[in-house]
Amino acid sequence: MRFETLADWLAWQETLHPSRIDLRLERVSAVWARLHPELRPGALPCPVITVGGTNGKGSCVTYLEAWYRAAGYRCGAYTSPHLLQYNERVRIDGEMASDAALCAAFARIDQARGEAPLTYFEFGTLAALDCFVRAEVEIALLEVGLGGRLDAVNMIDADVALVASIGHDHAIWLGDTLEQIAFEKAGIFRPGRAAVIGQRDAPARLRARAEEVGALPLQLGQELDWSIAETGQWTWRGPHGKQHRALPTPALRGRCQHDNAAAALGALEQLRDRLPVNVAALRQGLLRVTLGGRFTVLPGQPTWVLDVAHNDQAALALAENLASYPCHGRRFAVLSLLADKDPRAVIGPLAGLIAHWHLGPAASERAMPLARIEAALSEGAPAATWRSHADLEQALAAAAAEAEPADLILVFGSFVTVEAALRRLSPAAV
Repeated sequence: MRFETLADWLAWQETLHPSRIDLRLERVSAVWARLHPELRPGALPCPVITVGGTNGKGSCVTYLEAWYRAAGYRCGAYTSPHLLQYNERVRIDGEMASDAALCAAFARIDQARGEAPLTYFEFGTLAALDCFVRAEVEIALLEVGLGGRLDAVNMIDADVALVASIGHDHAIWLGDTLEQIAFEKAGIFRPGRAAVIGQRDAPARLRARAEEVGALPLQLGQELDWSIAETGQWTWRGPHGKQHRALPTPALRGRCQHDNAAAALGALEQLRDRLPVNVAALRQGLLRVTLGGRFTVLPGQPTWVLDVAHNDQAALALAENLASYPCHGRRFAVLSLLADKDPRAVIGPLAGLIAHWHLGPAASERAMPLARIEAALSEGAPAATWRSHADLEQALAAAAAEAEPADLILVFGSFVTVEAALRRLSPAAV
């Protein structure tokens, strides 16, 4: 084995490929074929649901994982990025993969790759798939990392593909327009298989592309939908008159979570003949589902709310949640963004809700210069006040010192931002 510790493996993977991102499938597919020659190309030994999109991917995977586990299936889930530790990316039966399991998978991949310079994400994707095969999971849930068409996850042919939403993000890789982004995201669709679209107003090209490749589109607002009763319970409706009634409100916050849950349920229903899930498991999963960094409210005073929102679509959902959340004092924000984001798009929806902002660069080489965020605040929130700090830790400390018990402090902008807040505010979770 090349390395003994997970940290050493991950540090080495960061240096192996000359580019952090290399969106091609030939290299990673060839390594996978050598790693598991017993498998048919593009297939796992179990059904696969691949989840892509700009926002809502993690929520959809989490709903599916909660439902399949509640139904008693051995479930593998691969997600990215992580909040606190790399192991979060690979889960089997709800448990994170151990350091030993990941190191063993990396060693097998290292041997199989020959001279192929895999990226960090490609190593992680191969390791997750290898762990799933060896654990003999009954269902594999794969979250797309970036895009879809050329993402490493897409070397596996999904039995069901779900695109949660389309929004502006990663323009340098996916294109400047929603139609271009939709084409890339639609790359996970397969002929003759369900293509679930979890957005009512998704760009037309997304559904058109599904039809072009011969996939079977199921779109929210068309073949799929939901309605809510005065009691708060909701009804899911699918094709051919299929319904699930009296479902409990999802434990994840926000109206968008009904859309995410409805789309995920649409994907689950497409595998019902192979993996049936009864309504009791559906209800249990909705009540128990958890997902860190999505309007996470920490106990205590003042109230701390953590959210990974980092694009326009996510910021709109965050603003809706924040506006409806009780706050008897002032609202503060601690904001830190990565350099490839649009600060105006993130700040705009929240401008009218935040009294004072604290800015600090995250501990990342990709951190956005504070001057860009300051300019966006001057333009998008001229009535607000703000202070800039040398780093994110100082920004968090300053917000804590300024806030009174009745106040609320929102920390948002990236996974790195939320990670820093969790390490400061919830050390027991680290």
